[in-house]
Amino acid sequence: MLKDSITNVKGIGPKVAEEFELMHIFTIEDLLFYFPSRYDVFEIKPIGELIHEDKVTIEGRVIHDPSLSFFGKKKSRLQFNVEVEGIAVKAVMFNRAFAKKQIKQGDIITLTGKWDAHRLQITVSNYKKGAAETHAEIQPIYSVKGDMTNFRLKKAIKHALDEYANNIDELLPATFLTAYKLPKRREALFTMHFPENRNALKHARRRFTYEEFLLFQLKMQLLRKLKRQATTGNAQQYDKETVQAFIEDLPFQLTKAQKQAVEQILSDMESPFRMNRLLQGDVGSGKTVVAAICLYASITAGKQGALMVPTEILAEQHYESLKTLFGDRVSVALLTGSVKGKKRRELTTAIENKQIDLVIGTHALIQEDVNFDNLGFVIIDEQHRFGVEQRRSLRNKGLHPDVLFMTATPIPRTLAITAFGDMDVSIINEMPAGRKQIETYWIKDNMLDRVLLFIEKRITAGEQAYVICPLIEESDKLDIQNAVDLYEQLKAYYDASIQVGLMHGRLHVDEKDNVMKQFALNEIKILVSTTVVEVGVNVPNATVMVIYDAERFGLSQLHQLRGRVGRGDKQSYCILIADPKGEIGKERMKIMTETNDGFELAEQDLKLRGPGDFFGKKQSGLPDFKVADMIHDYRALETARNDAQEIIRNDLLLCDKDYKMLQRKLEEDGVYSTKLD
Repeated sequence: MLKDSITNVKGIGPKVAEEFELMHIFTIEDLLFYFPSRYDVFEIKPIGELIHEDKVTIEGRVIHDPSLSFFGKKKSRLQFNVEVEGIAVKAVMFNRAFAKKQIKQGDIITLTGKWDAHRLQITVSNYKKGAAETHAEIQPIYSVKGDMTNFRLKKAIKHALDEYANNIDELLPATFLTAYKLPKRREALFTMHFPENRNALKHARRRFTYEEFLLFQLKMQLLRKLKRQATTGNAQQYDKETVQAFIEDLPFQLTKAQKQAVEQILSDMESPFRMNRLLQGDVGSGKTVVAAICLYASITAGKQGALMVPTEILAEQHYESLKTLFGDRVSVALLTGSVKGKKRRELTTAIENKQIDLVIGTHALIQEDVNFDNLGFVIIDEQHRFGVEQRRSLRNKGLHPDVLFMTATPIPRTLAITAFGDMDVSIINEMPAGRKQIETYWIKDNMLDRVLLFIEKRITAGEQAYVICPLIEESDKLDIQNAVDLYEQLKAYYDASIQVGLMHGRLHVDEKDNVMKQFALNEIKILVSTTVVEVGVNVPNATVMVIYDAERFGLSQLHQLRGRVGRGDKQSYCILIADPKGEIGKERMKIMTETNDGFELAEQDLKLRGPGDFFGKKQSGLPDFKVADMIHDYRALETARNDAQEIIRNDLLLCDKDYKMLQRKLEEDGVYSTKLD
């Protein structure tokens, strides 16, 4: 019934149905679940509590008959004063000449409109003779298109509710309604369109927020189950004693968060299903050692491992650090675009003959001539830097290898649950012991001389500094010119006593690598760069990060840049040079100086930018909810996720009749299939 055309609703013929189609309303169900975009609440408040430029409702006595003036063709202005709480308030109405005959001196009147606190004036949009209702009236406002009006839409919804209310099925099991004190679906639907009071509306919204999140999470969990069950026979029997001995031989203690991540990944490896896990860790939280332990476990199970990273310099750094960690236990090879000719052929032959246990490289790993004997564990670092095809190519080098994605970009928990709902997520949100907090300062341009003196002081103490220029997207040339100009200015300021280097996006890969090597070897003392140093580069001796025009960056990007320093045992500093004009820009700078926690920053960034902008509109892949809001309703999102996991884990959709309506709804949406049984 609810899937029938809206032409079945009283008053909607083919012509009117075309107007509804502009708003993507085709069926009776579409009409019933076309919720208001906002609600206007006509609630009388004391004048002292009214906010300037807000839509408000006031009640008072008309002091004198209205005066009417005309201007332009058919345009009029009606003006009168109203006594409210002993104060004279000016009321102005436009193009309502007829009201002059209705409003008389001494009348009690209720006015709604835009409030001007400075002039004590209300620009009236609605008026009603007589006192206001005792309870606040709530007016639903719908988003309409074409010739459709709120009045006509509301009338159509009322007819649909009158005729089809009995066909609205309850989706949620009774136990959920009781546990979360949620109204029934039919009641809640009526309240969304015709709210009696704020409390009823709040609970109706709560009900649909939870319903939307639960359906979305069930789809995600089913997708995850489908992916897992599509690949079987991949349990890795690793040598637990050998792996434990390796962990105990490490020159440092693992943090609690690292231990938990290792346990989760090793547990995935032992299961018969293919791993699909995201490891998120803040900058410098020790993801590499977690990756090393899991790679080593796979190698003890007789498999080979591969680690793919976005840049050559990062590949070299991982190669050096993992070779040091493993010692003689593992044969490690480095394969990048720079490895050519005979050396490359020898290396690919050794990989194919299983003389190499672990290969670390760039996208050179996915070339056709690279074949593994028995690839069992794949790690893709900074996975968002690789395309879907590149990631799939590496996976396909083995027979169902376990895949671990790593990222140093902290993703807010709410977005991780939604955007990566079909993946398992491990989080390292704890820093290794002894790591010093980076001190962050926000300054204006006029303190530049002090900053340059501070850099000189740190360099004299044997340390190094980064100076970052923002990337101006509109113009590569302008961007590089910025960096070049700054490079020249710093060279002139420090004479030849301090070696200054320059790096930007237009340099050839070899030139970039050469500059970074010189910086890593402490031959270059100050590195002027655009944001190309953002990911992964490890120079423990660099202790100062200066960021010019810092207001051009988002919080997450600023945090990534800050993470390039503070990698050794010396105190490090981040200096933000910014003069933001807007409130959001100022708030960003303030937050940066207050916290070093990347996850906290990511949450704040999400609040400032909204979910679409966080990932970038094009590739956010985030669902569009009608009622729910991922940021404000995150508790409901977490609850829905836990409930969805429980439902799928215990197969309740198939085994428990209380969940039959949920299963039917998922089938209607084309998601659920009994093949998952």
